[in-house]
Amino acid sequence: MEKTPREKTIIVGYEENGTLDELEALVWSAGGRVLERITPRRLKPNPAYFLSEGKLWELKNAISAQQGVLVVFDDELTPVQARNLEAELMVKVLDRTGLILDIFALRARTREAKLQVEKAQLEYLLPRLSGEGVNLSRLAGGIGTRGPGESKLEADRRRIRAKIAVLNRQLKQVKANRQLQRAPRRRLAWPVLALVGYTNAGKSTLFQTLTGAAVEVEDRLFSTLDPTFRRLIFPNQLETLLIDTVGLIRKLPHQLVNAFRATLEELQEADLLLHVVNLASPQRDEEYLAGVKLLKELGLEKKPVVTVLNKKDLLENEFTLLRAVRMFPQAVAISAQTGAGIEQLKGKVVEMLSTYVDRGAFFIPFDEGSSLSLLHEKGKVHTEEYRASGVYLEAELPKIWFERLRRFKV
Repeated sequence: MEKTPREKTIIVGYEENGTLDELEALVWSAGGRVLERITPRRLKPNPAYFLSEGKLWELKNAISAQQGVLVVFDDELTPVQARNLEAELMVKVLDRTGLILDIFALRARTREAKLQVEKAQLEYLLPRLSGEGVNLSRLAGGIGTRGPGESKLEADRRRIRAKIAVLNRQLKQVKANRQLQRAPRRRLAWPVLALVGYTNAGKSTLFQTLTGAAVEVEDRLFSTLDPTFRRLIFPNQLETLLIDTVGLIRKLPHQLVNAFRATLEELQEADLLLHVVNLASPQRDEEYLAGVKLLKELGLEKKPVVTVLNKKDLLENEFTLLRAVRMFPQAVAISAQTGAGIEQLKGKVVEMLSTYVDRGAFFIPFDEGSSLSLLHEKGKVHTEEYRASGVYLEAELPKIWFERLRRFKV
């Protein structure tokens, strides 16, 4: 039994590809309960209210039948639309971006995540501030045009911009600290594996199954915000580092993509991505493509990827499973919940880390001894010349290690 009652909510959006089901799940994650759905026809949104006059009237009627209701739109509202709707409906109005930001604020645990969320919320809030700014603002100079000074609205905006500047400096420091934290991991020269995928695809359950780590696992969207790291040893004694990252979602607010770049940069360090896909989701393909799109935005489309088709225990049709395995690149079907297919997944990862050989020339400075050892250990050296400040080598390397040493490539 829940300790606090869930906030009564009406959701508004186009019913296509399960987007309203996803919005309802987001509302539930935020602590709300959906009472009704309003589905406008796919027309050009009204610039003043987003909705047509008829749908606005329908929404008013739905609100009048309830008390203390919240209205959530699946699309992003302009500041003008949000203000007009709140004035017309006399209730709190949120759009999808505002809802996701609220969930992130609820889930943030570490200092970094809290800074990132606060910055994203302020950037979202800034254009939505409203007030009597025109009458009270500092006007241009000249007789008869001198205003009474800075308005409360302008002062609020100035304070928000100043706070964003402070948060940017703090996040820059967080990024620098992350670079320091990565240094020992680089010296170990362990391959880095990163779990990515749509929110609620089962990444944290898989992380727990592979490593035995006690991480938060819940059937809700965005249960993981902060990256988690654990050592993972494979049957051939290969030692790796596994990272669990924040879930992806369609229409991810650009404020969050920008604010969470420091966290998503962990994916830049990864040697292999494990893209977890929820086989049981009715929107499986859309969710997969949303993940691919965001990875491309982050410049990660060329990273080696294993597609992990999770929750196969929830599929009743064996042919659906076989078709999915053939459809996705480097795919392995598993159930993180029951452990089925985990050994096949480990075998695929070992295979990906040892195949696809590239050849090239490298120059490794003397103070990068660990990288030189790594090249000798993992590659086949054809030429090795000691020079004044380092070692020149021509070698063949599995692609995964070739990418790791790319910064030394001649």
